[in-house]
Amino acid sequence: MTVSDVIHARFDALTRAERQLAETLLDNYPVSGLGSITTVAENARVSTPTVARMVQKLGFRGFPDFQARLHQELEATISNPIAKHDRWASNAPGTHVLNRFADAVMANMRETLGQIDPADFDAATALLADRSRQVFIVGGRITHALAQYLFTHLQVVRQKVTHLANSPSAWPHTIIDMRPGDVLVIFDIRRYEQEMETFARIARARGVEIVLFTDRWASPIAKIAAFSFRVHIEVPSAWDSSVVSLFIVEALIEAVQSATWDETRERMKGLEELFEASRLFRKPRPEAAPPDLRGPART
Repeated sequence: MTVSDVIHARFDALTRAERQLAETLLDNYPVSGLGSITTVAENARVSTPTVARMVQKLGFRGFPDFQARLHQELEATISNPIAKHDRWASNAPGTHVLNRFADAVMANMRETLGQIDPADFDAATALLADRSRQVFIVGGRITHALAQYLFTHLQVVRQKVTHLANSPSAWPHTIIDMRPGDVLVIFDIRRYEQEMETFARIARARGVEIVLFTDRWASPIAKIAAFSFRVHIEVPSAWDSSVVSLFIVEALIEAVQSATWDETRERMKGLEELFEASRLFRKPRPEAAPPDLRGPART
């Protein structure tokens, strides 16, 4: 669990002053917890002993231990592919890369599914299945491939789905068409993109509901998202893994499709007729009858 997770999990057990401190820490997380204990206390308008008591109540040995965890999280979120590769290489077990990758991906799957609330998943499904809402989908430098994949399938299922190009200069032309109640699906994995956060805040100000795919440290967009899927992405590589993210995307596609199957089936029928008319796909040729290898029939 991240420090943010711990704070949320134990928030109800905190005193009034500790809750005030917790809210201040979460407001600009994790940077707000990186100053001296005196600075953290002053920013939250609480006493220094309150800070010391709360971090121990959260399970840390003291304020230095608390800050060390924050520094680790910050380093993990901003590390570049070279730094990630070096970190894994120095700790890599001696097994084959296939086994190391498989172990990491399966662990990511277990951790991610353990944190997803089925009620949130169903509510996000309902948003995307509501045909009265427009759906907009956008991804970042790497995650645009996941955004494209979700878009390709959702446009089969329903109308009014738009995939935004990975070019911030083109986004205003889409924002102007957004209406309150529309849905914006955003993929924002570390290192978080500043333009994406700006875009999300503008969309949210227009009443758009945000569904976020992010990592376990959580993009800043999580603060304004209606639903956030926090996926574990670390593998023994310079790159983050998209396997579990794709799993959640495919599960969401199936859920939306099933929720609106009658309408989806009719739309699919129409698409198949268009594919047939355009001869987009090659038809399988009828197989020729196998030759008779038994020789001429006897009379």
